[in-house]
Amino acid sequence: MNKITLRQTLIPLITFTSICFLWFGPIQISYIENIIISILIILANYIEHKGKPFLALGFQREKFTFNNIFLLAPLVALGLFAFYVFALVPGITKLTGTPIDYSSFDQLRGNLPVCLVALLLVWSATAFGEEIIFRGYFMRQFVKFLGESKVSIVLNIVLFACFFGFMHSQQGITGQLVTGIVGALLALIFYLRKYDMWFIVSVHGFFDTIALICIYFGLA
Repeated sequence: MNKITLRQTLIPLITFTSICFLWFGPIQISYIENIIISILIILANYIEHKGKPFLALGFQREKFTFNNIFLLAPLVALGLFAFYVFALVPGITKLTGTPIDYSSFDQLRGNLPVCLVALLLVWSATAFGEEIIFRGYFMRQFVKFLGESKVSIVLNIVLFACFFGFMHSQQGITGQLVTGIVGALLALIFYLRKYDMWFIVSVHGFFDTIALICIYFGLA
């Protein structure tokens, strides 16, 4: 493990504190929080990594290819969504005895203008925003401080999956558990793909896009 400098310690601590304040502080601004936090993380990475914030998050130029983003990622997203619908949601619902609370998405059903706005938010605040925060920053910082041993990676994935699930509390206990497991799978894919941020953002974006289409047509 490389030696950690004071800069590499203080900047993440300040960033984590700022993120927690934005998430749990007195001002609540919903989806926009993730966009603001993502910008904060990019600025923090710019300072910490001396002008290369995106590479530090996993945005590798050589991975930005048509096959990677528009062929493989949608196929993985479709497979993940099928697992979500046909195995994960029914299994966790049976375990908890409580269905996922989708009431926060009711306004999207059959409402095309609202769905188009939601689609924009899905890709900006959710796909890019959540992946930059949870996988690109939290996971990569964890690796920086604790390394990539098998124990460290498992703890990394489980810890942030729990946090990811907790942040979706509006969906109830079943929604939190399901989202946490999906978050763990996204983290595992991110790790297996050698921290390819372009790929994981695309998988997350296409997964949520499929879900949005299902909600619009009343299939969820």
